[in-house]
Amino acid sequence: MDIQAAHDILTRHLKNGKQRATPERHAVLDAVLQSQGHFDAEGLYYRMLSNGSKVSKATVYNTLDLLQECGLVSKYRFAENTSRYEKAFGRPHHHHLICLECGDIIEFVSDKLERLQQDVCSEKRFIAHNSTLQVFGTCMKCRKAE
Repeated sequence: MDIQAAHDILTRHLKNGKQRATPERHAVLDAVLQSQGHFDAEGLYYRMLSNGSKVSKATVYNTLDLLQECGLVSKYRFAENTSRYEKAFGRPHHHHLICLECGDIIEFVSDKLERLQQDVCSEKRFIAHNSTLQVFGTCMKCRKAE
């Protein structure tokens, strides 16, 4: 993953929107790029604080919105009251299985789903910009525990 390319994408997006490319916004991007899996804004904010960052909570939330706008982050709601994020930069398009018992999120890639989406969009003369499939159920680990 080319970290500089991600920073260039953010800088371009900010300039196009006539916004400033501040060190704090780039620090949020760095924290996102270091993240593994899904995270929420609060957790990211507190992790940054514990690492000595002086970024405000508002900056974290606002920057996550900017990162989503320019395609560096994906935002989800997995049957929770809070939004969850994951880095999108340098990752393949994928979908999610969400366990309603333990909260585990299992990611998967499916060429069949990609082809189906392309076929449906073509048939309906629709241009897709983004998509995700979220399947809610019970994982194998929780079923075994019953």
